[in-house]
Amino acid sequence: MAKILEVKDLSISFAGIKAVQHLSFSIGQGEILGLIGPNGSGKSTTVNLIAGNYLQDEGEVIFNGQPVSKKLSIARRSHLGMGRTFQTPRPFGNLSVYDNVFSIFLQKYNFKDAGVKAGEILELSQLAPLSGLAASQLSIEKRKWLDLARVLATEPVFVMMDEVMAGLNPQEMLSSLDFVREINKRGITILFIEHVMQAVVSVCNRAIVLNEGRFLYEGEPREVLENPSVIEAYIGRKRSAKN
Repeated sequence: MAKILEVKDLSISFAGIKAVQHLSFSIGQGEILGLIGPNGSGKSTTVNLIAGNYLQDEGEVIFNGQPVSKKLSIARRSHLGMGRTFQTPRPFGNLSVYDNVFSIFLQKYNFKDAGVKAGEILELSQLAPLSGLAASQLSIEKRKWLDLARVLATEPVFVMMDEVMAGLNPQEMLSSLDFVREINKRGITILFIEHVMQAVVSVCNRAIVLNEGRFLYEGEPREVLENPSVIEAYIGRKRSAKN
């Protein structure tokens, strides 16, 4: 499997606190890779380094075989095909659901084509019936879907989903996982950052665990969650994986 993203020896510190330390991993094209770990383990910091929100102290990010310069802006990384969501969705609340998506396509396409493409994305995300509503009127689930729809409007090949299941009830989570699978079926590689382990097991091909900013373990999701070192990192004490 060809690698779409490689993170090599990535490190960053804030006021002397080592948030990410010598982290290395890769993602294959078409994969859904889970990135998990306890609170404060460095998951969101890692996403911010890849996306360009933070500039690493050491290491490099390689995307589609090409090193990504630390000086490359967030916008330029988006043009390369990187997309990301946020833990708290950030649509334009005063704009309609349709205009939130249409306005992004309008940056690359004429008025007519942008409208067609916006309609397709809203159908994919099951937001078409809500297209006339202001984004601020949406439920948390639908705001998260709109966040994903806006990312898809940038036409990415790789999307980092940062806790898209947080705050959802069980039925909403099932619907959202179907949406994630549909996105992946369209050839988009996904880095899935999540605390809801049921979701990780359900959609991820593989999972990587971080702890205190360092790589801890990697494997198939169920195997990862049964690993004693992972259990210890989450609950703070050693325990048999069978317990």
